[in-house]
Amino acid sequence: MSLVRKWHTLIEAYVDIKTTDGYVLRMFCIGFTKRRMSQVRKTSYAQSGQVRKIRAKMVEIMTREGTNCDLNTLVATKLIPEFIGREITKATEGIYPLQNVMIRKVKMLKSPKADIGKLLELHGGVDSIKDLGKEMEREPEAAPAAEAKEE
Repeated sequence: MSLVRKWHTLIEAYVDIKTTDGYVLRMFCIGFTKRRMSQVRKTSYAQSGQVRKIRAKMVEIMTREGTNCDLNTLVATKLIPEFIGREITKATEGIYPLQNVMIRKVKMLKSPKADIGKLLELHGGVDSIKDLGKEMEREPEAAPAAEAKEE
């Protein structure tokens, strides 16, 4: 809510994408129009046609960036460093200048069926599974239940 300002246009878009490893995600994007340094006009409103073009660009970029990688790569290289937001800002500069463009939310709609082989591959493979502990000898315990009955 601290990003929302008076005299600026808020532009939102969302798209459903499927990653290469089978996850179906819904990505939500948000952006705001920007005042120029030498701007005299009080408002920075985008026209409805400009908003539609910007929204279409947002959907196109989110789809392109999300569908060509797996979930780990998407999160690590594109969502956390806000790569997609910068791409949208650059692409829409010619339509109307934007600021504070970011992916505000990602929902997981569907995850692939659990595959043990893929899970092991993700966490280092079959070779990495070792029993690192050592076997311990236990001393036979006296029957505590028998002592309790005698009292």
